[in-house]
Amino acid sequence: WCSDVCSSYLSSGINAEYGDEMIDVIGVTRGHGYNGVTYRWGTKKLPRKTHKGLRKVACIGAWHPSRVCFSVPRAGQYGYHHRTEVNKKVYRIGTKGDAKSASTPFDLTDKAITPMGGFHHYGKINEDFLMLKGCVMGPRKRLITLRKSLLVHTKRVALEKINLKFIDTASKWGHGRFQTDGEKRAFQGLLKKDREAME
Repeated sequence: WCSDVCSSYLSSGINAEYGDEMIDVIGVTRGHGYNGVTYRWGTKKLPRKTHKGLRKVACIGAWHPSRVCFSVPRAGQYGYHHRTEVNKKVYRIGTKGDAKSASTPFDLTDKAITPMGGFHHYGKINEDFLMLKGCVMGPRKRLITLRKSLLVHTKRVALEKINLKFIDTASKWGHGRFQTDGEKRAFQGLLKKDREAME
């Protein structure tokens, strides 16, 4: 019952909820494990002949105060942190099974949002989707939380209506010359494997 109610709410209410809005994204960043100060904080490497290593902080503080300050770079956990990114503009809301989800008024080609060959380490988009401006924390397939912005937006950038002209669906694996399979077949003509399949 819960899944039916939630799915029906999402499918019917997502356009009204998030269309042309700024939203916040909450999630956990990509984990990098235990790292040193050079990678973690970007500190400068010490000279080549430094005793006991050069990817270190040369001095971690004065004699007094007799403790290490919080602002001194130290080695430790890098990534896998809980983060909230605010003000992500919603560019498009797509529905499941829409074969024209990547079409626009300026590009009338019938094409779905999935690029040729699928997304890296994800595959095809088979469900409803949300296209945001900018990046989202975490690796592929990690759960994220979307919420309506807590601020009252008054700037033109936040209030503008989005009208996309073109969505690139070329392959993300190679050079990406073609937008659809039909376009690729029309350019390449009949291939040997197609001829063998017909025989």
